[in-house]
Amino acid sequence: MIVCAGNNETFDFALPIGVGLVESAMNLTRLCLFDKPEFILFVGSAGSYGKHAIFEIIESKTAANIELGFLSQSAYTPIDNVVSSQTQNVKDVMVNSSNYITTSGNAMKQFQNLGLGIENMEFFSVMRVAQEFNIPAGGVFCVTNYCDTNAHRDFIANHDQAKALLAEHLKKRSVSHG
Repeated sequence: MIVCAGNNETFDFALPIGVGLVESAMNLTRLCLFDKPEFILFVGSAGSYGKHAIFEIIESKTAANIELGFLSQSAYTPIDNVVSSQTQNVKDVMVNSSNYITTSGNAMKQFQNLGLGIENMEFFSVMRVAQEFNIPAGGVFCVTNYCDTNAHRDFIANHDQAKALLAEHLKKRSVSHG
């Protein structure tokens, strides 16, 4: 099953599951309850914490939910905030998810220092739902922006091309039929 966020991030070969952690978790859970897939592949855009270039394609099976409050040591969580379906000892790009987009160059560097590579709003929910249903899962992302003060502007400017690059990448990998 190939899924994507939705709204302005849709693909003709993917089912939209909603934007952010909550909508994506609810809607993907509903899909898995009615027709449990053998594999879940999430496709979407991402912001880079600095190491990955704009329009770079990233594949990952590891997601985290590290919030900005963690960086300032003003919050903690009792939940396991890293999920991975990586079965081999392979260095994976860790994708961070939050309902908020990072727009601080300082926070971007702090996230990178924690070992996080990119951010995407939905991926942690996708991986957590897949874990709950014991379904292997992963994601394919195209970087649209750096997580700095220009994040939103660059996302808007690069989003259409990133979607086209993702579709082409999946077509080459014989994953999509679009």
